[in-house]
Amino acid sequence: MDNADIGSQPGAAACGRRDGVCHKLLTSRQAVERYVKPGCTLAVGGFTINRNPMALVHEIVRQRISDLHLVAHSNGQALDVLVGGGCVSCVEVAYAGNGRFAPSCIRFRRAVERGELAVEDYSNYQMSLRFLAGALNVPFVPTKSGLGTDLVAKQGFSAELRRRRRLPRQKVIVSSDPFHHGANDVVLLPALNPDVTLIHAQYVGDDGTVRIKGLTFADLEEVKAASAVVVSCEQIVPRRWLRQDPDQNSLPGFMVDAYVLAPWGAHPTACHYFYDYDPAHLKYYAQAAKDEERWAAYLAEWVYGLDGHEAYVDKVGGTALMRIAADRARGFAPGLDRR
Repeated sequence: MDNADIGSQPGAAACGRRDGVCHKLLTSRQAVERYVKPGCTLAVGGFTINRNPMALVHEIVRQRISDLHLVAHSNGQALDVLVGGGCVSCVEVAYAGNGRFAPSCIRFRRAVERGELAVEDYSNYQMSLRFLAGALNVPFVPTKSGLGTDLVAKQGFSAELRRRRRLPRQKVIVSSDPFHHGANDVVLLPALNPDVTLIHAQYVGDDGTVRIKGLTFADLEEVKAASAVVVSCEQIVPRRWLRQDPDQNSLPGFMVDAYVLAPWGAHPTACHYFYDYDPAHLKYYAQAAKDEERWAAYLAEWVYGLDGHEAYVDKVGGTALMRIAADRARGFAPGLDRR
Protein backbone atom coordinates (compact mmCIF):
# COMPACT_ATOMS: atom_id res chain seq x y z
CA MET A 1 0.00 0.00 0.00
CA ASP A 2 1.41 3.39 -0.98
CA ASN A 3 1.78 6.40 1.27
CA ALA A 4 -0.99 8.21 -0.55
CA ASP A 5 -3.42 5.43 0.30
CA ILE A 6 -2.91 5.39 4.05
CA GLY A 7 -1.41 8.73 5.02
CA SER A 8 1.73 9.34 7.06
CA GLN A 9 0.70 11.67 9.88
CA PRO A 10 -2.10 11.41 12.45
CA GLY A 11 -4.75 14.08 12.68
CA ALA A 12 -5.11 16.12 15.85
CA ALA A 13 -8.10 14.15 17.09
CA ALA A 14 -6.99 10.80 15.73
CA CYS A 15 -5.10 9.79 18.88
CA GLY A 16 -8.26 9.67 20.92
CA ARG A 17 -7.38 12.66 23.11
CA ARG A 18 -10.05 15.16 24.00
CA ASP A 19 -7.47 17.92 24.09
CA GLY A 20 -6.50 17.05 20.50
CA VAL A 21 -2.93 16.20 21.50
CA CYS A 22 -1.36 12.81 20.87
CA HIS A 23 0.73 12.26 23.98
CA LYS A 24 2.37 9.10 22.66
CA LEU A 25 3.77 10.73 19.53
CA LEU A 26 7.24 12.03 20.37
CA THR A 27 10.43 12.97 18.60
CA SER A 28 13.37 10.61 19.01
CA ARG A 29 15.00 13.17 21.30
CA GLN A 30 11.93 13.41 23.51
CA ALA A 31 11.44 9.65 23.65
CA VAL A 32 15.03 8.96 24.68
CA GLU A 33 15.05 11.76 27.26
CA ARG A 34 11.84 10.44 28.80
CA TYR A 35 12.46 6.71 28.85
CA VAL A 36 16.17 5.85 28.56
CA LYS A 37 18.00 6.63 31.79
CA PRO A 38 21.65 6.07 32.80
CA GLY A 39 22.05 2.65 34.37
CA CYS A 40 18.78 1.22 33.06
CA THR A 41 18.31 -2.17 31.44
CA LEU A 42 17.72 -1.57 27.74
CA ALA A 43 16.50 -4.09 25.15
CA VAL A 44 16.89 -3.41 21.43
CA GLY A 45 14.91 -5.26 18.79
CA GLY A 46 15.78 -6.38 15.30
CA PHE A 47 18.20 -9.09 14.21
CA THR A 48 21.81 -8.57 13.04
CA ILE A 49 21.29 -6.18 10.06
CA ASN A 50 17.49 -6.24 10.02
CA ARG A 51 15.19 -3.64 11.55
CA ASN A 52 17.50 -2.24 14.21
CA PRO A 53 16.05 0.90 15.92
CA MET A 54 18.94 3.05 14.71
CA ALA A 55 17.27 6.46 14.88
CA LEU A 56 16.69 5.91 18.61
CA VAL A 57 20.13 4.36 19.14
CA HIS A 58 21.88 7.32 17.51
CA GLU A 59 19.93 9.62 19.82
CA ILE A 60 21.04 7.67 22.90
CA VAL A 61 24.67 8.05 21.83
CA ARG A 62 24.10 11.70 20.96
CA GLN A 63 22.75 12.31 24.48
CA ARG A 64 25.75 10.42 25.92
CA ILE A 65 23.63 8.20 28.16
CA SER A 66 25.94 5.79 29.96
CA ASP A 67 26.14 2.64 32.11
CA LEU A 68 23.39 0.86 30.19
CA HIS A 69 22.77 -2.83 30.80
CA LEU A 70 22.02 -3.94 27.24
CA VAL A 71 20.01 -7.09 26.54
CA ALA A 72 19.29 -8.39 23.06
CA HIS A 73 18.51 -11.57 21.19
CA SER A 74 20.90 -11.42 18.22
CA ASN A 75 21.71 -7.86 17.35
CA GLY A 76 24.31 -6.12 15.23
CA GLN A 77 24.50 -2.47 14.29
CA ALA A 78 22.49 -1.08 17.20
CA LEU A 79 24.49 -3.00 19.77
CA ASP A 80 27.82 -2.07 18.22
CA VAL A 81 27.06 1.64 18.00
CA LEU A 82 25.85 1.72 21.60
CA VAL A 83 28.96 -0.08 22.82
CA GLY A 84 31.27 1.98 20.60
CA GLY A 85 29.59 5.17 21.78
CA GLY A 86 30.52 4.37 25.39
CA CYS A 87 26.92 3.88 26.48
CA VAL A 88 27.07 0.26 27.69
CA SER A 89 28.73 -1.34 30.70
CA CYS A 90 27.35 -4.88 30.46
CA VAL A 91 25.60 -7.01 27.84
CA GLU A 92 23.47 -10.14 27.78
CA VAL A 93 23.20 -11.45 24.23
CA ALA A 94 23.19 -14.56 22.05
CA TYR A 95 25.04 -13.12 19.05
CA ALA A 96 26.52 -9.73 18.21
CA GLY A 97 27.41 -9.37 14.54
CA ASN A 98 26.64 -7.72 11.22
CA GLY A 99 26.74 -10.86 9.12
CA ARG A 100 29.56 -10.92 6.58
CA PHE A 101 30.28 -7.23 7.15
CA ALA A 102 31.39 -8.00 10.72
CA PRO A 103 30.90 -11.62 11.85
CA SER A 104 31.61 -10.29 15.34
CA CYS A 105 30.66 -6.67 15.96
CA ILE A 106 33.91 -4.74 15.88
CA ARG A 107 33.52 -2.19 18.67
CA PHE A 108 31.82 -4.83 20.81
CA ARG A 109 34.75 -7.23 20.35
CA ARG A 110 37.30 -4.51 21.09
CA ALA A 111 35.51 -3.58 24.31
CA VAL A 112 35.38 -7.20 25.47
CA GLU A 113 39.06 -7.80 24.67
CA ARG A 114 40.05 -4.68 26.60
CA GLY A 115 38.02 -5.66 29.66
CA GLU A 116 35.75 -2.61 29.24
CA LEU A 117 32.55 -4.62 28.84
CA ALA A 118 31.08 -7.45 30.92
CA VAL A 119 29.27 -10.06 28.81
CA GLU A 120 26.96 -12.93 29.66
CA ASP A 121 26.27 -15.13 26.64
CA TYR A 122 23.34 -17.44 25.98
CA SER A 123 22.13 -19.30 22.91
CA ASN A 124 19.54 -17.78 20.56
CA TYR A 125 16.92 -20.17 21.87
CA GLN A 126 17.81 -19.43 25.49
CA MET A 127 17.50 -15.66 25.00
CA SER A 128 14.14 -16.17 23.30
CA LEU A 129 12.96 -18.19 26.29
CA ARG A 130 14.22 -15.60 28.76
CA PHE A 131 12.26 -12.82 27.08
CA LEU A 132 9.25 -15.14 26.89
CA ALA A 133 9.49 -15.76 30.63
CA GLY A 134 9.58 -12.01 31.20
CA ALA A 135 6.55 -11.57 28.96
CA LEU A 136 4.69 -14.26 30.92
CA ASN A 137 5.68 -12.62 34.22
CA VAL A 138 7.24 -15.81 35.57
CA PRO A 139 10.66 -15.75 37.32
CA PHE A 140 12.31 -18.46 35.22
CA VAL A 141 11.71 -20.97 32.45
CA PRO A 142 12.98 -24.56 32.14
CA THR A 143 14.64 -25.98 29.04
CA LYS A 144 16.90 -28.82 27.93
CA SER A 145 18.88 -26.43 25.74
CA GLY A 146 22.51 -25.98 26.76
CA LEU A 147 23.01 -29.07 28.89
CA GLY A 148 26.59 -30.26 28.64
CA THR A 149 27.89 -27.01 27.12
CA ASP A 150 29.98 -24.09 28.37
CA LEU A 151 26.92 -21.88 28.05
CA VAL A 152 25.74 -23.56 31.23
CA ALA A 153 29.13 -24.27 32.81
CA LYS A 154 30.66 -20.78 32.55
CA GLN A 155 29.44 -17.41 33.80
CA GLY A 156 30.37 -14.02 32.39
CA PHE A 157 29.22 -11.71 35.20
CA SER A 158 31.01 -11.52 38.53
CA ALA A 159 29.22 -11.95 41.85
CA GLU A 160 29.93 -8.28 42.62
CA LEU A 161 28.33 -7.13 39.36
CA ARG A 162 25.30 -9.29 40.05
CA ARG A 163 24.88 -7.72 43.48
CA ARG A 164 25.44 -4.18 42.26
CA ARG A 165 22.98 -4.43 39.38
CA ARG A 166 20.51 -6.62 41.25
CA LEU A 167 20.82 -9.41 38.71
CA PRO A 168 19.99 -13.08 39.27
CA ARG A 169 22.55 -14.68 41.59
CA GLN A 170 23.51 -17.22 38.92
CA LYS A 171 23.51 -17.31 35.13
CA VAL A 172 21.49 -20.54 35.08
CA ILE A 173 20.60 -23.33 37.50
CA VAL A 174 20.67 -26.99 36.52
CA SER A 175 17.96 -28.86 38.42
CA SER A 176 16.28 -32.24 38.35
CA ASP A 177 12.78 -32.42 36.94
CA PRO A 178 10.57 -32.08 40.06
CA PHE A 179 7.65 -33.91 38.43
CA HIS A 180 9.33 -37.17 37.40
CA HIS A 181 11.57 -39.22 39.69
CA GLY A 182 14.90 -40.04 38.07
CA ALA A 183 14.22 -37.81 35.06
CA ASN A 184 16.99 -35.95 33.27
CA ASP A 185 18.17 -32.53 34.43
CA VAL A 186 16.72 -29.30 33.10
CA VAL A 187 18.26 -25.84 32.77
CA LEU A 188 16.43 -23.05 34.59
CA LEU A 189 16.85 -19.70 32.81
CA PRO A 190 16.12 -16.43 34.63
CA ALA A 191 13.49 -14.17 33.08
CA LEU A 192 14.43 -10.89 31.42
CA ASN A 193 12.40 -7.77 32.22
CA PRO A 194 14.01 -4.70 30.59
CA ASP A 195 13.29 -1.24 31.92
CA VAL A 196 12.68 -0.15 28.33
CA THR A 197 12.53 -1.87 24.94
CA LEU A 198 13.21 -0.09 21.65
CA ILE A 199 12.01 -1.56 18.35
CA HIS A 200 11.54 -0.32 14.79
CA ALA A 201 8.40 -1.22 12.84
CA GLN A 202 6.96 -0.53 9.44
CA TYR A 203 3.64 0.88 10.67
CA VAL A 204 2.22 2.35 13.85
CA GLY A 205 -1.41 3.34 14.10
CA ASP A 206 -2.36 6.71 15.50
CA ASP A 207 -3.49 4.87 18.66
CA GLY A 208 -0.13 3.10 19.03
CA THR A 209 -1.05 -0.23 17.42
CA VAL A 210 2.07 -1.75 15.82
CA ARG A 211 2.30 -3.73 12.60
CA ILE A 212 5.60 -5.44 11.80
CA LYS A 213 5.95 -6.95 8.34
CA GLY A 214 8.19 -9.95 7.85
CA LEU A 215 9.98 -11.78 10.63
CA THR A 216 9.41 -10.37 14.11
CA PHE A 217 12.45 -12.14 15.67
CA ALA A 218 12.20 -11.72 19.48
CA ASP A 219 10.76 -8.20 19.29
CA LEU A 220 7.27 -9.08 20.53
CA GLU A 221 8.55 -10.89 23.60
CA GLU A 222 11.01 -8.06 24.32
CA VAL A 223 8.12 -5.58 24.22
CA LYS A 224 5.82 -7.64 26.42
CA ALA A 225 8.59 -8.20 28.99
CA ALA A 226 9.48 -4.50 29.34
CA SER A 227 8.28 -1.82 31.72
CA ALA A 228 8.29 0.82 28.95
CA VAL A 229 8.19 0.53 25.16
CA VAL A 230 9.27 2.99 22.45
CA VAL A 231 8.58 2.18 18.80
CA SER A 232 10.07 4.07 15.88
CA CYS A 233 8.34 3.53 12.55
CA GLU A 234 8.38 4.19 8.84
CA GLN A 235 4.79 5.42 8.73
CA ILE A 236 2.07 6.50 11.12
CA VAL A 237 -1.26 5.31 9.75
CA PRO A 238 -4.93 5.73 10.64
CA ARG A 239 -6.21 3.07 13.04
CA ARG A 240 -9.09 2.39 10.65
CA TRP A 241 -6.56 1.15 8.09
CA LEU A 242 -5.00 -1.26 10.58
CA ARG A 243 -8.44 -2.53 11.59
CA GLN A 244 -9.17 -3.64 8.04
CA ASP A 245 -6.73 -6.56 8.55
CA PRO A 246 -6.44 -6.95 12.32
CA ASP A 247 -4.77 -10.34 12.02
CA GLN A 248 -1.74 -8.57 10.51
CA ASN A 249 -1.16 -6.40 13.58
CA SER A 250 1.63 -7.30 15.98
CA LEU A 251 1.07 -5.30 19.18
CA PRO A 252 -1.91 -3.45 20.68
CA GLY A 253 -1.63 0.25 21.35
CA PHE A 254 -1.87 -0.07 25.12
CA MET A 255 1.53 -1.82 25.18
CA VAL A 256 3.27 1.15 23.54
CA ASP A 257 4.33 4.08 25.69
CA ALA A 258 5.69 6.23 22.87
CA TYR A 259 6.07 6.09 19.12
CA VAL A 260 8.36 8.08 16.86
CA LEU A 261 7.95 8.81 13.17
CA ALA A 262 11.36 7.96 11.69
CA PRO A 263 11.39 7.11 7.96
CA TRP A 264 14.58 5.21 7.16
CA GLY A 265 14.89 4.78 10.92
CA ALA A 266 16.59 1.37 10.70
CA HIS A 267 19.34 2.48 8.25
CA PRO A 268 21.91 1.09 7.56
CA THR A 269 20.02 -2.09 8.49
CA ALA A 270 17.04 -3.30 6.46
CA CYS A 271 13.32 -2.71 6.95
CA HIS A 272 11.34 -5.32 5.04
CA TYR A 273 9.12 -3.90 2.25
CA PHE A 274 10.65 -0.43 2.68
CA TYR A 275 14.40 -0.78 2.09
CA ASP A 276 17.25 -3.27 2.10
CA TYR A 277 20.38 -3.06 4.19
CA ASP A 278 23.00 -0.62 2.91
CA PRO A 279 26.13 -2.60 1.89
CA ALA A 280 28.16 0.51 1.11
CA HIS A 281 27.52 2.09 4.50
CA LEU A 282 28.06 -1.16 6.40
CA LYS A 283 31.43 -1.65 4.69
CA TYR A 284 32.36 1.96 5.41
CA TYR A 285 31.28 1.51 9.03
CA ALA A 286 33.34 -1.68 9.43
CA GLN A 287 36.48 0.02 8.20
CA ALA A 288 35.94 2.99 10.50
CA ALA A 289 35.21 0.76 13.51
CA LYS A 290 38.60 -0.99 13.19
CA ASP A 291 40.63 2.17 13.71
CA GLU A 292 40.41 4.40 16.78
CA GLU A 293 40.88 7.71 14.97
CA ARG A 294 38.49 6.78 12.18
CA TRP A 295 35.94 5.57 14.72
CA ALA A 296 36.05 8.87 16.58
CA ALA A 297 35.65 10.65 13.24
CA TYR A 298 32.67 8.42 12.35
CA LEU A 299 30.88 9.29 15.58
CA ALA A 300 31.64 12.97 15.10
CA GLU A 301 30.35 12.95 11.53
CA TRP A 302 27.35 10.59 11.74
CA VAL A 303 26.11 11.00 15.31
CA TYR A 304 27.39 13.93 17.37
CA GLY A 305 27.61 16.30 14.44
CA LEU A 306 23.97 15.84 13.44
CA ASP A 307 20.97 17.47 15.06
CA GLY A 308 18.71 14.42 14.74
CA HIS A 309 17.41 11.68 12.49
CA GLU A 310 16.26 13.99 9.69
CA ALA A 311 19.77 15.38 9.42
CA TYR A 312 21.12 11.82 9.31
CA VAL A 313 18.80 10.91 6.44
CA ASP A 314 19.79 14.06 4.55
CA LYS A 315 23.44 13.16 5.02
CA VAL A 316 22.97 9.63 3.67
CA GLY A 317 21.43 11.26 0.61
CA GLY A 318 18.62 10.45 -1.77
CA THR A 319 20.78 8.63 -4.31
CA ALA A 320 22.11 6.16 -1.73
CA LEU A 321 18.66 5.64 -0.24
CA MET A 322 17.02 5.00 -3.59
CA ARG A 323 19.68 2.39 -4.31
CA ILE A 324 18.43 0.29 -1.38
CA ALA A 325 14.70 1.04 -1.75
CA ALA A 326 12.73 -2.20 -1.64
CA ASP A 327 10.55 -3.62 -4.34
CA ARG A 328 7.18 -3.38 -2.59
CA ALA A 329 6.08 -6.77 -3.91
CA ARG A 330 9.24 -8.69 -2.95
CA GLY A 331 10.20 -6.75 0.16
CA PHE A 332 13.86 -6.29 -0.74
CA ALA A 333 15.99 -4.49 -3.36
CA PRO A 334 16.55 -6.86 -6.31
CA GLY A 335 19.81 -6.25 -8.14
CA LEU A 336 21.46 -4.54 -5.18
CA ASP A 337 25.24 -4.93 -5.25
CA ARG A 338 25.84 -6.62 -1.89
CA ARG A 339 29.59 -7.11 -2.29
